Amino acid sequence: MFWSAATAWTLFATTCFSIAFADVQKVDFTLDRGVTLSLSSSPSTGSECKVCKWVKWLGIRTRKCDSSQTFENSGSASVELECRNRKGAFNAQINQTIECTSKSCSSNIKTNSNFDNLLSLNRQFVWNVKAANPKSARINFGTTGLRQIQPSQSCPDLHVYTYEVSEDSANVLVGKYCRTGPITKAQARGFNRFSLELPVGQKLQYINYVVSAGEEIKSLAKISMFLPQGHSSLELFSPNYPGNFPDDKVMEWYFEVPAKHQTSIQLFNLTQPQCVEKEPALEYHDMFRIGLVASLTEAQPVQSEGGFTMTLRNCKMDKARANTPGLSTSFKVSASKIAAKVPCEVNLTQFADLSLHIKKLNPSSDCIMRHRSVPIDQTTLNPGSITQLTFEDCQPEDIQITAIENLVCSQGRQCYKLYLSVPSLPQCLPASLSNMTWALRLPLHGTMELGCASGTLMQVLPGQPCNDSILIKMTEDDGSSIGTFCRGGFITKLQIHTNMSITVTGRNGKELVPSTILRARIKDEIAESYIFRVSPMRNIPLFLATPGWPKGMKSSSTVSWIVTVPPKMEAHLLFTNLSQPKCSSHHTGIKIRRLGQTEDDYSRREDEKPQREITVSGSFFLNMSNCIPERGDFSVLAKVTLHRSQMLIIIASVVAALLVLFIVILVVVCLVIRKKKKTLNQQTSIYNPNGTSFLPGQNGFPRSQEDDDEHVYDYIEDSLVYSHLLRKGEQMGVYGKAETAPGHTDTQNPLVARQTGTVDMEVGTYQDFLHEQRPELPKRPPTHMQPMVDNELYDIGEGEEKSSAQQPQERQSCPKDARATCRQWWIMNCMKLRRVWRGHLLYNHHWSQMRA
Repeated sequence: MFWSAATAWTLFATTCFSIAFADVQKVDFTLDRGVTLSLSSSPSTGSECKVCKWVKWLGIRTRKCDSSQTFENSGSASVELECRNRKGAFNAQINQTIECTSKSCSSNIKTNSNFDNLLSLNRQFVWNVKAANPKSARINFGTTGLRQIQPSQSCPDLHVYTYEVSEDSANVLVGKYCRTGPITKAQARGFNRFSLELPVGQKLQYINYVVSAGEEIKSLAKISMFLPQGHSSLELFSPNYPGNFPDDKVMEWYFEVPAKHQTSIQLFNLTQPQCVEKEPALEYHDMFRIGLVASLTEAQPVQSEGGFTMTLRNCKMDKARANTPGLSTSFKVSASKIAAKVPCEVNLTQFADLSLHIKKLNPSSDCIMRHRSVPIDQTTLNPGSITQLTFEDCQPEDIQITAIENLVCSQGRQCYKLYLSVPSLPQCLPASLSNMTWALRLPLHGTMELGCASGTLMQVLPGQPCNDSILIKMTEDDGSSIGTFCRGGFITKLQIHTNMSITVTGRNGKELVPSTILRARIKDEIAESYIFRVSPMRNIPLFLATPGWPKGMKSSSTVSWIVTVPPKMEAHLLFTNLSQPKCSSHHTGIKIRRLGQTEDDYSRREDEKPQREITVSGSFFLNMSNCIPERGDFSVLAKVTLHRSQMLIIIASVVAALLVLFIVILVVVCLVIRKKKKTLNQQTSIYNPNGTSFLPGQNGFPRSQEDDDEHVYDYIEDSLVYSHLLRKGEQMGVYGKAETAPGHTDTQNPLVARQTGTVDMEVGTYQDFLHEQRPELPKRPPTHMQPMVDNELYDIGEGEEKSSAQQPQERQSCPKDARATCRQWWIMNCMKLRRVWRGHLLYNHHWSQMRA
């Protein structure tokens, strides 16, 4: 125990002494899983420099120092670097193993910020990639790529990459590389080693190269590259250069060559081996797998456009001889465009007003344009001319071709109907027509009317994107913009009262296809500068903008839109953007008037408050006129939307409500009529000559006198209601007593006066008077032989006839004996008239039923 304490004290004293006379740097870092960090001192420093870390020894935390230390466990750690002069005295190696299966790999080649604290050390990042046999492991170097250098060279950014493969228990150097180059991929079988070396003080540039499972290969390694456009060259080296390429091995390079390019290969610094079997050679296979073998000493064949593979084969060398040279060489790969001279004859004799302008866009490009064997950068071909041109190595992006057609419409020239078309150019030209311009010159009092040959036009504005392949730009002679349009929309016609130019260009780099774009004709002079005819559609917004939008209109210019509104529709107009100037002369004006009307629906000047929303029922025209502005611009953007007319909606609602009400009333009436018909069908009156009427159906047939209930009545006769008055009349001697007579009880004849000579009847009984003889039935129509009613009209007794005969005399004056007697007389006559009227109504009702 004493020895242990003494030993610990000795170590502690040594450590303190070393720290006192040495420079110590503490470094913190973080290790990911599968990553190993090895720190070591440079061999040139000897034992002066040490790597120290704190460990526990015999339960005591002790500082352990050595020439190298290794850290394998993931997580955070720290180390102390002890040296009198630490610059360049320590090396750090960060190792990571990537294992691949036949389908994928465990990780990628990438760096992070975990080791930024090691900036004062020489650093080497190593990725050990293990491929699964028989497939290879592929490393993709991304878009930047790599460029191969000689082993003794360095890179501008001091980032040197090394790619090695393990073959026959030995490492073979495939090559060293710098960032940014044509090499895109590298793949090899078995064990691969890819590393990055950084000197002291060089900041790490982070990388992320994808590692994946590749195809089966028979060679030592395969490097893929893409040659850029135009003239380019690169240098490649055989494996282990400048050392010997391994005995009887194969190395592959794959080249992707652009279209219309060719590739040539030259060998430099060639060292031939002493062979016992075979001969070293280069094999070429194009994309169709057609092979070509060439020896290393002869000229290599030129490869045309497309991809091809170059394979270097070594022989079986004579190893019995000492100091025999091996195979070693470098390659220079050059790519260039295929020089093709294309003669082209441009004949414009069939175009009397068309001229072409051909221009070389990039003066530094490989494209050469010649006119009569003289190189030129641009030329103009006049109307009706024939020109011979030659183009060498010219691509479509190198040449721009524009066309101009001047159309002057005078009074004597027949140009009242024109078709503005894109012409067809000779196919020998390397590029298509990029834009076409028509310069239109009008007669003195003429107006140009334009319409789209394929339908309608639309103005390119916010909220109305154009899906066409072309754009049509219209400008006046002074450069003022009328607007930019494209095909498809709501504009059916344009009328423009000025000289103008129309230019058609392709959208998003699209070519102009030979076709007719616009129809044009000369019309009579108009009062406005521009007139647009538009036909909007329902629920699709239409935007109307002043010419030159978003810039203001020209001074003193006018524009009108004639808006066609379909029947039963109305237009909602909203001014979404309105800018008014301060006028030095005249006023700006915005007017809306329905077609056929003499008064404006809307009118505002710049000094009046505008109305943002207007509703117009029917087709209308919208007129805008500019003043001479002192400052500011006059620009308007209006939105037009069609909807169904509100008045029609109200009328339709009212009509619908009335129709529903009529249907309800009709249904109710039908139900009531049906119910009445059902009741009438069950209660049909039948005339009985015996004086009894009955209702069939539920009422049954009439009963006999014995079965009749005399105290039950269908209705109460008026004589019963006024029986007390009759009794008073009897007491006064006006009427005689009634006598009950057997017979039918359904009806009751009125009481008669004493002068009739009838037998007295008991007052208040519901019985017929006794008759000596029943009167004959009245005459009926021949179609109704049996009467359907039985009432007082046709059942009047003899006493009634006599009373009726005396009736005119009785109506002339009242009895003079008493006032009460007169009142009884009036009551009796009223009762008789009521019975007569009731019988008449019943007869008419049954008569109409029988006719129906």
